[in-house]
Amino acid sequence: MIFGLTIEKLVVIGVIAALLVGPDRLPRYAAMLAQLLGRGRELLGTARERMKDELGDDVDWRTLDPRQYDPRRIIREALLDDVPPPARPAPARATLTPPTPFTPGTIPPFDSEAT
Repeated sequence: MIFGLTIEKLVVIGVIAALLVGPDRLPRYAAMLAQLLGRGRELLGTARERMKDELGDDVDWRTLDPRQYDPRRIIREALLDDVPPPARPAPARATLTPPTPFTPGTIPPFDSEAT
């Protein structure tokens, strides 16, 4: 299945194309399609040979896989890491004094750096 096209859909597209083109022009278009596919196959073969020449035979393809840089995969692996974090001693609790209620007329504290 290429691009969601099944064999049945390709047959229907081929029949419709044959009807639209007509029997007199069909051999010419079939030859053009064969020539185009031949050029595409040649281009892919040339690209494959060039890549093999430039990279060599001993290439580790897993290091060149762009899927390894997917942020979702990186985060998932980091979150599902089974290595337990080092145990930290519990911080000493500071005693908090309860806040004093404001009375009407007093100015509450103001932080000039707050937004």
